[in-house]
Amino acid sequence: MEKEKIKGKTGKRRVAFILEVKGAGNIALMGDFNNWNEKTHPMKKDDKELWKKTVFLNSGRYEYRFLVDGQWQNDPRNNQLCKNSFGTYNNFLVVL
Repeated sequence: MEKEKIKGKTGKRRVAFILEVKGAGNIALMGDFNNWNEKTHPMKKDDKELWKKTVFLNSGRYEYRFLVDGQWQNDPRNNQLCKNSFGTYNNFLVVL
């Protein structure tokens, strides 16, 4: 994921999420920033099979995962993990 400050929007950061999954049909970015709603942040695939979604987040700590064709997957580009209430792990990030 990539973070950058957005001009004119104090405290907001543009955060780009990227996931490479060959042959996936549908991927959603889900996290506490969208109430874990799979319809809020669907990801789009480019011609290189990279799935991307950019969101704007205020400063804070956020947990997230990807829903890939109905199966949970963590972000291989982010090694920051925390245990969730289901006994598995979420990724997390801190936006400054």
